[in-house]
Amino acid sequence: MAYSKTSNISPERDIKYLNSTYSDFKNQLIDYAKNYFPETHTDFSEASPGMMFIEMAAYVGDILSFYQNTQLQETFLLLAQEKENLYNMAYSLGYRPKTTNVASVKLDTFQLVPSNTSDNYSPDMDYAVTLLEGSSFKSTEGSTFIIEKQVNFNTDTEADPTETTVYSIDSNGNPEYYLLKKSCIAHSSEYKTEQFPIGRFEKFLTLDLMDRNVVSIESITDSDGNEYVEVPYLAQDTIYDEVENIASNDPKLHGYNASTPYLIKLKRVPRRFVTRLKSDENLEIQFGAGEIGTIDEQIIPNPDNIGLGIKDGRSQLDLAYDPANFLYTGTYGVVPSNTTLTVRYRVNPGGVKSNVSSNTITERDILNIKQKPGINSALASYVKQSITSTNSEPATGGGGGDTVQDVRMNAMAAFSAQNRTVTKNDYLIRTLSMPAKFGRVAKAYITQDDQISPLVSSPTKIPNPMALNLYTLGYDRDKNLTLLNEATKTNLQTYLEQHRMLTDAINIKNAFVINIQVDFEIIPFKNANNQEVLFNCLQTLKEYFDIDKWQINQPLLISEIYNTIGAVTGVQSVPNVEVLNIAGADLGYSPYKYDIKDATIKGIVYPSLDPSIFEILNPNQDIKGRVTQY
Repeated sequence: MAYSKTSNISPERDIKYLNSTYSDFKNQLIDYAKNYFPETHTDFSEASPGMMFIEMAAYVGDILSFYQNTQLQETFLLLAQEKENLYNMAYSLGYRPKTTNVASVKLDTFQLVPSNTSDNYSPDMDYAVTLLEGSSFKSTEGSTFIIEKQVNFNTDTEADPTETTVYSIDSNGNPEYYLLKKSCIAHSSEYKTEQFPIGRFEKFLTLDLMDRNVVSIESITDSDGNEYVEVPYLAQDTIYDEVENIASNDPKLHGYNASTPYLIKLKRVPRRFVTRLKSDENLEIQFGAGEIGTIDEQIIPNPDNIGLGIKDGRSQLDLAYDPANFLYTGTYGVVPSNTTLTVRYRVNPGGVKSNVSSNTITERDILNIKQKPGINSALASYVKQSITSTNSEPATGGGGGDTVQDVRMNAMAAFSAQNRTVTKNDYLIRTLSMPAKFGRVAKAYITQDDQISPLVSSPTKIPNPMALNLYTLGYDRDKNLTLLNEATKTNLQTYLEQHRMLTDAINIKNAFVINIQVDFEIIPFKNANNQEVLFNCLQTLKEYFDIDKWQINQPLLISEIYNTIGAVTGVQSVPNVEVLNIAGADLGYSPYKYDIKDATIKGIVYPSLDPSIFEILNPNQDIKGRVTQY
């Protein structure tokens, strides 16, 4: 278009794109009209019709600007305010928001067992029951508490001890009944059940539960008895499963069931689902996309899928490709169809009221009990009726769900963790977090594996980038360091398998224990009670050498021992401290001898090249002190 020289219209008009408020838009529109339409409109008074249109345009611009800013804000986790947007971002980062927080409590459970008159009046453990998970007790205040894991009164291990006391005696003074006590963790919640008729096959079928404050999905079964298992995401087709460590489950490892009562097994789950909390606080259940009989349980590399997915089906290598198209699965688990689903779940209606007082959870609610077959039915019934509970401490943690800020912080924390084992700390945390019923790992240490270099004439050790060495130790019943048994090592290997990097081989090895003795001398202040000061020094060193405070390959600082003793009230000086090695399996100590003198450099006792840990096995006799005078 050509413009005449006399035209008042400029070919390039000055338009500002940074205005965002009503007043900015209004002022710019007024300036624009004055500059480009000076003869068309001249009345800019507030009451003029032209100002009405200018203000309406400014109003629309302000609304659109606010809408755009808000929409942009809702795309950032730290700025978003809408629950739906926050929840979606949280799920994408691996965190599941909560509508309620359950109260937790340490619950003491009790039962009676008769004495075995044929075995020197010992407890007849044939009558020891197992409280299955899901059993519940009520408080006098009305809250229901469900035990998370089964309570087996017949097991007495380091990780799961059973306390036994005489409950009653007969006329001759012999034990008649024994009282068994076990502790477990219980959470405030109640069971609910809902049924869903399912018709024809539908990919990624979704269901909404009616109740709010849902804590967890306990089970989903169809009319044919098939069970559907919850997974973090639908592409995960393997879960951990626990089995009792008995001969029928594993003939090689059942001999270690005293310290490792359960084994970890990997289980394939073609029938699976995920759950998502919606912004209306209802829980959504979603299934996969596979039909029964056409289960595709592996992600299959398919070269035909390389490309952008163009409508005509072309797949050309000269086009950019999406790895998701190459690694393709069409199922993500089996979808239920032409059946009725029964969903059993838990809700927490109590909220903060679930934080009940101590000694109030004393009423039996629902007890799912397993007893040994073939025992006396009358005694079995009496034993069953004797089951009671109490809580020595109040329940804590009950309350409302995540706030907006909770969702933000927890989502970022979940993304940071990512449920993976990559770094050394990842492996250590994962190792030490294995539940104690699978065997307790007390100490862990990670090193790079070594290999012999093939590039030199003489053998030379170089780091092996494809393998890690995990050195471990456990506790015995007296909380002394001991080697892990084979069952615990097998469980640990399985536990780490699902989270390790593909290129990482994990070698689980035993760390070495170096038992030591500490001898010291003190000079108390004048007029101090020498025996009292010496006793306090011994107690202080016992706390210093508490095995919980020591880790594998931690050096021993002689100066710290001097300072620890010198800080005790009444100690004037510490003339001498000596650290000695004690070895000898016949005496109950570690069989490994260690040259403390040669390992001491500038007052620091270094552990061996092979990962090891210093331990005072018997503090009462291996920490020795005496009082000296000037």
